[in-house]
Amino acid sequence: MDLSVPEGSAFGLIGPNGAGKTTFIKSILGIVQPTEGTVRVLGGSPEDPRIRARIGYLPERLHLPGSWLAPVFLGTVAGLKGLKPDKAANLRLLERVGLGDALGRRIGGYSKGMRQRLGLAAAMLGSPDLLILDEPTDGIDPMGRVEVRRILQEEVQRGTTLFLNSHLLAETERLCDRVAVLGNGKVLREGRLEELARSGARWVVRFAPGVDAGALGAAGFTAAGTEGQYHVEAADAAGLNAALDKARAAGALLVELKRDGQDLEAVLASAMGVAA
Repeated sequence: MDLSVPEGSAFGLIGPNGAGKTTFIKSILGIVQPTEGTVRVLGGSPEDPRIRARIGYLPERLHLPGSWLAPVFLGTVAGLKGLKPDKAANLRLLERVGLGDALGRRIGGYSKGMRQRLGLAAAMLGSPDLLILDEPTDGIDPMGRVEVRRILQEEVQRGTTLFLNSHLLAETERLCDRVAVLGNGKVLREGRLEELARSGARWVVRFAPGVDAGALGAAGFTAAGTEGQYHVEAADAAGLNAALDKARAAGALLVELKRDGQDLEAVLASAMGVAA
């Protein structure tokens, strides 16, 4: 396995169960040792305490002390990280992840989604340079996912490197700009999301009603099944514009234009050699 995560990127690791995603994360954190090869994180060894202090981690299986209150838990984690006590900052962080109304409740009474939020708050303590999140939105309702996504996008904008492992491919698509597909412990595909999702040189075009389908066919456009929507092959911008010029000359009014691409599920299926 050979993988490099650019600093400041939002990087998603996807793959089927048993592909090695969580094992790889544990190797990044120094929890397990690779049998061969080298792991370097933030320019150093994952076993270096100075490197570990710059990493925030949310594990897939989160175990929390049920009899504790969230502010006490966060303060204890901050102490373990070597951070200066700052109750006000911890409370702001709990508010930020949506737990402001649950500060007086014991963690044992939290729902799964609330526990995930608390784990995320603990991972973000100290504004780490690298956030490693293993299934961060597991158990969180759809509106909560929007909240968490916004928080993580803010962290990336701040300069944090985000490394995300999730089975929720739609979440990965919305959050990440780079993705790696892992299968049987090997990186099968890796790159920018838009590059992996591209489907050759085909474009999706939608025209306003009343267009002459015969004229569009002569210009190289093929009906896509939805009214007003067509496909066109174009190797470059010049070829695309030439086709669009022909369509406009035939009286077509362009409404929408986008590159024809696959979603992340199709990218994963393709990489695994399974028909999407």
